[in-house]
Amino acid sequence: DGQGRTVDFKNAVIVLTSNIGSVHMTGTGTEEETRKLVMEDLRRAFRPEFLNRLDEIILFHRLSREDVRRIVDVQMDRFGRRLAKKDLFVEVSDRAKDFLANVGYDPIYGARPLKRAIQQHLENPLAQEFLAGKYEPGDVVVVDAGGGALTFTRRTAEEQKAKDEAARRSAN
Repeated sequence: DGQGRTVDFKNAVIVLTSNIGSVHMTGTGTEEETRKLVMEDLRRAFRPEFLNRLDEIILFHRLSREDVRRIVDVQMDRFGRRLAKKDLFVEVSDRAKDFLANVGYDPIYGARPLKRAIQQHLENPLAQEFLAGKYEPGDVVVVDAGGGALTFTRRTAEEQKAKDEAARRSAN
């Protein structure tokens, strides 16, 4: 470990990931044909001594646009919980989620470009606005998409309270 102590790995599972062979994961060939092509790429990239130490090689299918959209939902839930701990709230429209899914979709590289897209288009610009003092504790940031970018609108705590109250009245 980081303290110089020896760590016992006999009960550990170590997962290694790679994009080697991802060009063959198009879904056009059979599973067996794809596995054969990927294994050829692995043999070219790694020495046999290394490959022989791996207990199992698992091929994962590419993420679809629908998969990426579901990942956006999960990431937005996490983002909202992080902000709520700081007494700030976020409401992300379906248009904004679709925007993030579209700019973050890459069939070859999976979810990594999505993480960068969320940082570039949502987290970083919103952080700049927070630092500039645009939002106060209790505010709701309404995130939407338009004109090829995300938009951020402030809804004060008072406005949110009035909106919630109106929704309660209309539900009764």
